[in-house]
Amino acid sequence: MLKIQRIAARQSLQTVRMASSLADYAQYKTLNVTQPVEYVVHVEMNRPDKLNALNTEMWKDLGVCFQQLHEDAECRSVVLSGAGRLFSSGIDLSDLMAVGSVAMGDGDVSRKAFKLHRTIKNYQDWFTDIEKCRKPVIAAVHGACVGGGVDMVTAADVRLCSQDAFFQVKEVDIGLAADEGTLQRLPKVIGSRSLVNELCLTARRLGSQKALQCGLVSRVLSDRQVLLAAAISLAATIAQKSPVAVQSTKQNLIFSRDHTVQDGLDHMVAWNAAMLQSEDIMKAATASMDRKAPPADFAKL
Repeated sequence: MLKIQRIAARQSLQTVRMASSLADYAQYKTLNVTQPVEYVVHVEMNRPDKLNALNTEMWKDLGVCFQQLHEDAECRSVVLSGAGRLFSSGIDLSDLMAVGSVAMGDGDVSRKAFKLHRTIKNYQDWFTDIEKCRKPVIAAVHGACVGGGVDMVTAADVRLCSQDAFFQVKEVDIGLAADEGTLQRLPKVIGSRSLVNELCLTARRLGSQKALQCGLVSRVLSDRQVLLAAAISLAATIAQKSPVAVQSTKQNLIFSRDHTVQDGLDHMVAWNAAMLQSEDIMKAATASMDRKAPPADFAKL
């Protein structure tokens, strides 16, 4: 009886901690942030009536939210999705018109350029916060993923999609070059530079099966419900592992992507000179040797 009471007390305390952690995310008007299982946070873009079009408020909410997740010890992996009929229709055209009015308005060219520079840089940084977040981010894409949506998911670590999903680098159709990360990250995600160039120069749609074939996504699921279940299950698997190992792996994968092999190896030597001293190694090794033992319980990071 005492053991049952202790288990119940631990579960009650965990529920309180989860509720307290989630209360910190209630500030975001354009996002719905939940915790479907322990240490997994689900960030859902929540403008379904606007097809999750990216306005400035949502863009900023995403950046600040992922900065917060970066530091949140109750989070070890993240699922990013969109509410309603589709993932995201891209930039909100009303916001695009507001930016365009600065360019077309009267005034000194240099001063307008400085103002636009700040705006574009803010948008870029808010998406880069997804990539910089120490916790692995799994993008779950259903329906359309257009324009800014593609910029966003290329900053994620893993991409899954539903059968009805398609991806479209739409910017050339509205008279501009994609400036929030697609032209920089997509060539490193897809193996074919020719295909990247074609998609970006023509704005044609890339369907789910083609996205799987070229490596933009790693799995195609039947529908949104199955997609979210698969994304949360994957995030839960990651969250069960050592946060030291997972977060170190993410950071070094990104470092090695942007550096030579030797630079990556040298960086790994310096990194693991510290991380090999982690208590998590002994816990993981012990759990691996005894298959009947419960999974290792790793301390928060």
